[in-house]
Amino acid sequence: MQILVQKFGGTSVANQEIRAAAVLHVESALSQGYQVVVVVSAMGRRGDPYATDTLLELLRSEDGESLRDKDILMSCGEALSAVVFAGTLRSYGHAVTVLSGGQAGIYTSDRFGDARILEIRPQRIISELEKGRVVVVMGFQGVNETGDVTTLGRGGSDTTATALAVALNAQRVDIFTDVDGIMTADPKIVDEARKLKRVTYTEICNLAYQGAKVIHPRAVEIAMQKNVPIRVRSTQSMDEGTLVTSTTSVLETATVADRFLTGVTQTAPVSQISVRQEELRGINVFALMAEHAISVDFISVGTERVTYTVLGKDSQKATQLIQDKGIQPQLVENCAKVAAVGAGIAGVPGIMAKIVESLQNEDIEILQSADSHTTIWCLVHGEQMEKAVRALHRAFELDNPL
Repeated sequence: MQILVQKFGGTSVANQEIRAAAVLHVESALSQGYQVVVVVSAMGRRGDPYATDTLLELLRSEDGESLRDKDILMSCGEALSAVVFAGTLRSYGHAVTVLSGGQAGIYTSDRFGDARILEIRPQRIISELEKGRVVVVMGFQGVNETGDVTTLGRGGSDTTATALAVALNAQRVDIFTDVDGIMTADPKIVDEARKLKRVTYTEICNLAYQGAKVIHPRAVEIAMQKNVPIRVRSTQSMDEGTLVTSTTSVLETATVADRFLTGVTQTAPVSQISVRQEELRGINVFALMAEHAISVDFISVGTERVTYTVLGKDSQKATQLIQDKGIQPQLVENCAKVAAVGAGIAGVPGIMAKIVESLQNEDIEILQSADSHTTIWCLVHGEQMEKAVRALHRAFELDNPL
């Protein structure tokens, strides 16, 4: 049995017209001989009547809140979406079975609101596929061992899709969204941004972690475990989109080109905090941040100063915690982290020099920088973020097709 998992995001099931476009993709897969498992998100986005954020507003209007009850409420959006999309498929003559996360065999940890998948028991899905039915699974959810509904946190429907693909030994996962694929940069910032034909798992994880929002990195990491290919595609086009797979697979099927960067992305706003070592007197600022659930990034520990960044929303709280210890930190707010991502940069001399030169030519101040095997980050002032993204995109000629 050849299985294809198709995940449709909230904008891909938001109305009758777009659902009809989604059906065409299901039918295309069926015509190619695949058995199809569909994973759906809640319909629409914030402000739409059945979106998850809209449902949560119902709970915020009440005095009490239970995390367990909250997960039951948050799972309703996917339930509505799955039933409605199944109805659309039936209207086109297809046999369909709708399954909740629990009915699909998705078992998770007990952490309500941000559960992790522990095991998938896919026998029910396989049984329905063997009957020739399309299986529509509610994304973003599972159950714990006591049968309580749990939700999977941000990007949960992506995670559902790739986890099911791994459990079912699927040939591929198609992630359908409202964009044509993964771009070299945010097209709202860079007019010349173009669609990438192929990226590696590592590259898309780094792009996603650094601000690109097309697919959640946790979902990619799950697919990478069994090398299940992912395609990021547009619901309203039959274009094949962007293929995400292993480095080896890419090199087997693509022309090797002298290109070092895959894309440029950004995260904002962030704030830079710097503390003099002599003021710390043995105080561990990172333990202090962790104790109050503040995530730190861009860490630089030197003999004179400790410097790091926090998300803009945590800026004031992080600063106050340090001041409460009798320390006066240096704070730079409204910054942006610009990331240059590419599997081709590892061990190549001159990449950082080119980045510095391209930013200096635009009078962009680099507040801090760091690098990893496939990513180089630069911290810049927020008002210079878009100019920095465009400068790097242009310097590495990402607007030119391979």
